[in-house]
Amino acid sequence: MRTKSRSVLMALLCCLWVVFTISSCAYEATPKGHPHGMPPGQAKKLTGSKSAKPFAPGQQKKYH
Repeated sequence: MRTKSRSVLMALLCCLWVVFTISSCAYEATPKGHPHGMPPGQAKKLTGSKSAKPFAPGQQKKYH
């Protein structure tokens, strides 16, 4: 009985090891292009705004 429970435990540990090994190989692809999404000029064109200033991250007002 002891060898059977030991073999079941070893099989379970091997299965867990395989699952953790495979799950650690996940690959997350990042899209290429502008790092913050759409460039300010393109956002301006899509919304029909006259200025790209509201869409530019460096032009945002900091409220404290």
